[in-house]
Amino acid sequence: MARQKILILDFGSQYTQLIARRIREAHVYCEIRPYTQPPRADEHHEIAGLVLSGGPSSVYADGAPHLTREQIDFGVPVLGICYGMQLLTWLFGGAVEPASHREFGFAELEVLGNSRLFDGFEAGEMTAVWMSHGDRVLRLPPGFRVAAKSKNSPCAAMVSADDRFIGVQFHPEVVHTARGRELVENFVLRLCGCEPDWTMGNFIEQEVARIRAEVGEDNVILGLSGGVDSTVVAALLARAIGTRCTCIFVDNGLLRWREAEEVCAQFSDFEGVNFVHVDASERFLSALAGIEEPEAKRKAIGRVFVEVFEDAAKTVEGARWLAQGTLYPDVIESVSPHGGPSATIKSHHNVGGLPDRMSLKLLEPLRELFKDEVRVLGEALGLSHERVWRHPFPGPGLGIRVLGEVTKERCDVLRKADHIFISELRETGLYEAIWQAFAVLLPVKAVGVMGDVRTYENVCALRAVTSTDGMTADWFDMPREVLARLSTRIINEVPGINRVVYDISSKPPGTIEWE
Repeated sequence: MARQKILILDFGSQYTQLIARRIREAHVYCEIRPYTQPPRADEHHEIAGLVLSGGPSSVYADGAPHLTREQIDFGVPVLGICYGMQLLTWLFGGAVEPASHREFGFAELEVLGNSRLFDGFEAGEMTAVWMSHGDRVLRLPPGFRVAAKSKNSPCAAMVSADDRFIGVQFHPEVVHTARGRELVENFVLRLCGCEPDWTMGNFIEQEVARIRAEVGEDNVILGLSGGVDSTVVAALLARAIGTRCTCIFVDNGLLRWREAEEVCAQFSDFEGVNFVHVDASERFLSALAGIEEPEAKRKAIGRVFVEVFEDAAKTVEGARWLAQGTLYPDVIESVSPHGGPSATIKSHHNVGGLPDRMSLKLLEPLRELFKDEVRVLGEALGLSHERVWRHPFPGPGLGIRVLGEVTKERCDVLRKADHIFISELRETGLYEAIWQAFAVLLPVKAVGVMGDVRTYENVCALRAVTSTDGMTADWFDMPREVLARLSTRIINEVPGINRVVYDISSKPPGTIEWE
């Protein structure tokens, strides 16, 4: 029997990834796809329901993203959120107009109690929701009824006569909507009839079988960094194919404080797979010489990464596959939104396939997962808490945290500052309250005074954020006494740094990494 899934069609909402997270939290599998790729007829049997995301456009504007009714009407429930609701209104013969009062932020929603979307709510109940819209439904499509309203939205939710087409003007996927999780669960479990079987236990069983079938008797090379993602891939491959997996750990000269020694110690006795250590630090640093532009640095690192594995593949008999820890957010961020001309935010070194000249095929067993799901998977595979809950570390490593030209000397300076930062977070018990923390070496110098002597040295920025999956993030409100201690230690203990600043940017509008 084909796996049932929810398909999310993305119209450009900043919250689209949150819709996917809420559905996955209901233990139902879902995928995000640009609206330009509606479901094909031959995949209708795989899809249990559709979600049409929000977006910045007005449905009546020239060039607004549209679909046809036939593309979404194939017998499954459809939930339109914000722009998605307006599109449903348009497709089914209703009318949309600019709202006289735009709604951005909290609103009180009155539930009318006439739709299964609101199962568990009382008729007339008031609940807090998050609005973000400038248009509203002027006239309902024939056969639709109002299911909820707010002060400024007489139709804040609408449903078709058979409860199969549903539109909501608010955003149930954001945490600000008080009972949004229940609404998402009502849609995927009650209306779409999905079984809550998207668990990491089931994922292990299915993925092990898939890997065995796909790989056959071939050998696999895994690019091992020692971080959470590649470690979980190693554990999964150990279960699926055992010693036919060779983990190759590449020291690219861009690792954190004493990380190469730690990874070698951890994996030299890792059960079930082979382990090889390759010191290619000089090769990577030479390739980065003179390069300052962030995207050029990423591409140089990615190129050398592939070259190293081309060489390594020759030493592993029967190697036909290269395994990588690509995650779903990597895939989402590395493609142009909506399949159109929008700019890519940044490229990921392990997304987008391999050069034609490379003989290895690509194996990405985590490609469907968000970061928090990978952590749960790691625990289900028996990995230690310390390994599973380590902060994320980017594939390009310090190459994108040393801003400007990357040299061994600048990496060494940053390594020491970063080590002090992480050590203090562990000692104060803050490490696990933070999604990701790291130091950045800026390409600017500042004047200072140390021991009555004028200095002109580097500026170090500290970054710490809270997040669930890395798609959105808030800066961590670091205690003042911790910041003071960090600044004192870094300036006193790290030659080459005389000023420390703290980054208070959220994502969006910023990204977690500086490059």
